[in-house]
Amino acid sequence: MVSNTDKISQKLNVSLEIPLPPDSILIKRIELENMRKQSLVGVYWNMKDLEVHVSKKQYWIKENILFKEKFKMILDSTNGGFVYYPKVQGQTWSFHAIKMAEFLDKNFSEIFS
Repeated sequence: MVSNTDKISQKLNVSLEIPLPPDSILIKRIELENMRKQSLVGVYWNMKDLEVHVSKKQYWIKENILFKEKFKMILDSTNGGFVYYPKVQGQTWSFHAIKMAEFLDKNFSEIFS
């Protein structure tokens, strides 16, 4: 039979120092996200920028994102979206960076499935 004295819980307090390299700092995740968003304020991507962020080539992006009918209705600036679709050959694509990044995050599974 186990007595009450055998059920005494034990605690161990430990103090631990972990040195950080001089070029590193610790910040809260929310602060990091805010800094990332701020870095995109007022920034517009072109197609090459989008290729870098999606890690896919222009053809794939057009086929799987930009010209997919349900996405185009959301994205196209003529519908109030945040992507400028060129009207004639020679014009460049323009993407509102923050909104496009949020769209890609929100629709990741649908885009890549």
